[in-house]
Amino acid sequence: MTENVKVPPFENLDFACVDHDRAIRQGVGEVIFAPGKTADQIVSIAQNLLQSQSFALATRVSEDQYEEAKSLFDQVHYFKTAKIMRFGAMSNKKLDFSCGVLSAGTSDIPVAEEAAVFLEHYGVQVSRVFDVGVAGIHRLLARVDEFNTCNAVIVVAGMDGALPSVVGGLLACPVIAVPTSIGYGTAFGGITALMTMLNSCASGVAVVNIDNGFGAAMAVLRQCNQLK
Repeated sequence: MTENVKVPPFENLDFACVDHDRAIRQGVGEVIFAPGKTADQIVSIAQNLLQSQSFALATRVSEDQYEEAKSLFDQVHYFKTAKIMRFGAMSNKKLDFSCGVLSAGTSDIPVAEEAAVFLEHYGVQVSRVFDVGVAGIHRLLARVDEFNTCNAVIVVAGMDGALPSVVGGLLACPVIAVPTSIGYGTAFGGITALMTMLNSCASGVAVVNIDNGFGAAMAVLRQCNQLK
């Protein structure tokens, strides 16, 4: 980021209007959604964002997009499982705020990692607890101590989507449920898990869109901002 340079509230790049004031409004700067964009467009947006912030993140980045982006910009890092790409150096900021990120199955880990990696970039302390779905509930109960003191918990599940209800019944902190598109035919690409989570019998479980680990992470960061 260039110091002592006045950056406009937004900048029109013809193919994108880059929002430089988003961090002021929301506490977190604009994040680039990679699908449908060329690597050159992603890099151009990131370079523009770096005028007003120390790093820029892109989500849902393919390996091909990363390979091309790193040939266009020097300081790029790719988190393969999370499909997140960072431009610039990662901040060493650490918040006094912790979040558990749980997955029901191993197949749900990419969505869980999207949430975890994003949170870590903004200083949240993350506890990962993976493959603890209701098909073997003893696995979850054996690891409760790893997340029961967290300030928030994100629970990622496909198939029947039952895990957030169980976790919501165990904890007092905010629980954010993320349905995934993992499952056989009548999982309907995550719709079954979504419906289960929306009908949770555990009161107050919040639900984001299918496969939306980023959205869950943003919900946690909004809580962090309120505690500052």
